[in-house]
Amino acid sequence: MATAGRGVAARPGGSSRWVPRITMKALYCQQKSPGEEMTFVFQERENLPPTRDNDVKVQVRACALSWIDTKLLSEIKLEKELLPVGREISGVVLEVGRKVTFFQPDDEVVGILPLDSEESGLCEVVLVHEHYLVRKPEKVCWVEAAGTVRDGVRAYTALHYLSHVSPGKTVLVMDGGSPFGTIAIQLAQHRGAKVISTAYSLEDKQYLERLRLPVEGIRQPLVARVIDVSNGKIDVAESCLEETGGLGVDIVLDAGVKLYNAEDESASKSQLLPHKHDIITLLGVGGHWITTEKNLQLDPPDSHSLFLKGATVSFLNDEIWNLSNVQQGKYLSILEDIMEKLSSSIFRPQLDEPIPLYEAKVSMEIVQKNQARKRQVIQF
Repeated sequence: MATAGRGVAARPGGSSRWVPRITMKALYCQQKSPGEEMTFVFQERENLPPTRDNDVKVQVRACALSWIDTKLLSEIKLEKELLPVGREISGVVLEVGRKVTFFQPDDEVVGILPLDSEESGLCEVVLVHEHYLVRKPEKVCWVEAAGTVRDGVRAYTALHYLSHVSPGKTVLVMDGGSPFGTIAIQLAQHRGAKVISTAYSLEDKQYLERLRLPVEGIRQPLVARVIDVSNGKIDVAESCLEETGGLGVDIVLDAGVKLYNAEDESASKSQLLPHKHDIITLLGVGGHWITTEKNLQLDPPDSHSLFLKGATVSFLNDEIWNLSNVQQGKYLSILEDIMEKLSSSIFRPQLDEPIPLYEAKVSMEIVQKNQARKRQVIQF
């Protein structure tokens, strides 16, 4: 909650007026040394800095929680003693800088704070450059807007800019029951692709089988085939080749891969991941493999197999849009399109129940340990 403290007297132009001092709480994370577990702390903030020319002052209504990649922040020299938490926000414009042209007070907006932002989205009021925001449609609620925007950007990056999904293509979405997998499935199906997905649990399998188009009278499922890998006995490559008549899939969107043999893998969840050889096997001629595995290692035989198929491997890093201003126009178009698809129910996100601010620390700890199966969103 924002609280008003003792004010200060200001005398612009010789007159005096009383300016109240506003105190707000914001969530940050601390990591004393690499590899050490993060701790999340609320810090009090007193009065935001003055609104700069291109800044928009936003009253936050909802903020989604995402895993913090401390290694990436360290590699691009953005590590700090206190890292702001919460970047996907939706809210109401309170004030705009004198050069802001896209927004005015009372506009409803949504966006993702940049990696180098000093602002924590888990604060009642934040300052954001106007080029990181778009308008939120009236039909879209605060929680859905904040909870969908990052997964939407990732899905667009993977399926439009890295693989060019189009009607008639076959797309394999690994772990389709995850928040990101759900949006990727809906986007691929909307673009006319045939979608296959893997499920990591019986609950995920049932959820994916229930996914339908948001049109009355149409009962056709969004996912043509759900492959349940939870028992570890199903061969994903064999299932995909069977589904495609031996041709293989055009686009694979993984959720991580096994790089080594099973005996080398220690974590239980990694047993559900496909081996990199399985993905290469199920790829069709001219196929695209979009990977989230940042440490992917391809041996010469792997590369040769990909060469024979004329296939490509791309790395999915959705932060690229904010690491350079060159693609700013495309990025804003993506955000606007995500909101339009939310408004028309093409996107139906996988969200948990809204969480109050006082539970944000506990929720963020769960997110950072990758233990949340639904998108966690803080509602103000």
